[in-house]
Amino acid sequence: MTPPSIVPSAFSSADVPLSRTLSVIEQGMAEGLHTGAQLYVSQNGQPITDLAVGNNSPDVRMTSDTILPWLSAGKPLTVAALAVLWQRNLLDIDDSVSQHIPEFAAHNKECITIRHLLTHTGGFRWAEFSPTSSWDQIIHCICDARIEPRWQPGHKAGYHAFTSWYILAEIVQRHFGKPFEAAVHDEILVPLGMPDVRFTISRRDQEILGSRLASLHGRLDSRPKKFSFDSADGGYACVPAAGARGPASQLGAFYEMLLRRGTTPGGDVLLLPQTVEALTARHRAGMLDHTFKQVVDWGLGFILNSAIYGSEMVPYGYGPHASARTFGHGGSQSSAAFADPEYGLAVAVIFNGMPGEIAHTRRIHATLGALYEDLNLSGAAAESAPSSASAARIG
Repeated sequence: MTPPSIVPSAFSSADVPLSRTLSVIEQGMAEGLHTGAQLYVSQNGQPITDLAVGNNSPDVRMTSDTILPWLSAGKPLTVAALAVLWQRNLLDIDDSVSQHIPEFAAHNKECITIRHLLTHTGGFRWAEFSPTSSWDQIIHCICDARIEPRWQPGHKAGYHAFTSWYILAEIVQRHFGKPFEAAVHDEILVPLGMPDVRFTISRRDQEILGSRLASLHGRLDSRPKKFSFDSADGGYACVPAAGARGPASQLGAFYEMLLRRGTTPGGDVLLLPQTVEALTARHRAGMLDHTFKQVVDWGLGFILNSAIYGSEMVPYGYGPHASARTFGHGGSQSSAAFADPEYGLAVAVIFNGMPGEIAHTRRIHATLGALYEDLNLSGAAAESAPSSASAARIG
């Protein structure tokens, strides 16, 4: 068995050793929360680190090029594609969804708007469809869903893990006139230089990618976790809400674009500055999320820093030191990616273990707290001793 190791890229800096951060990640490995992780950090557009820690599987080291599942951390790619349509005046955020998908109006859902979908206030969190269903079958099933009892769209909140994201993706697909994944590839991934990101992976892709293609694992379990949307033949279906995969550095590149107020690395305009401002402003504030059972604020498709509500256990947060302006999205029990405009930070961290919601929340809180301290951005980082966030048991 190859021993766990730290594999830094050329971007790792001796001036920023990230000793606290690495200590937290390694502690999580010792506790069985994960066997490996990727971390990408840049500040003001300059890469600080792009490193890999530990093993991908017992005999394969994690590298910065390993392709890991992003799960819900990939949701903002759909938001960006939708925003391109918004800029082209092909839709408005306050349009009824049924203006773009007429069949969605079934069972009195004509009152639900695109804004409701992006703020998780639509009220159709669940729909019964088989993992083997075709795209059209899934869209039909969700369109036929009913609003939950005692739910007034826009006035009650609850995270929609999958349903609304298929509908948003269907809007993207219909307007661009091509499959959702192709639209995101052409409109977002290519301009941003994100060549290894994909939503579907065929058997042929798996053969080509080989050991670069990684899976997530359950706690204390080295066996890959099987997701419901992974098909029986070993391929991967296109799931807008959770199917994106890629290296952490390319997820970080997406947030670097947002910090540049919508420009690509080459200086071309992908999103207008006012579009970026609109996506990351507080559109849902102070509302209890009936899925997470916590108060969580939202932009348009982005989770905003909700630490103002006084709990270290706010799900998918950004640690104890992130600024109030921080926005991003996490992936289920495994990842966090965000931009902190106050400090010019773009961060993506992906663990290959899914240890449960509580353990993951503690892990992210400790990891990101330590990261800010390593970067001297905490405002209270101790120079001679690790912080309570770094030193605390995270499992």
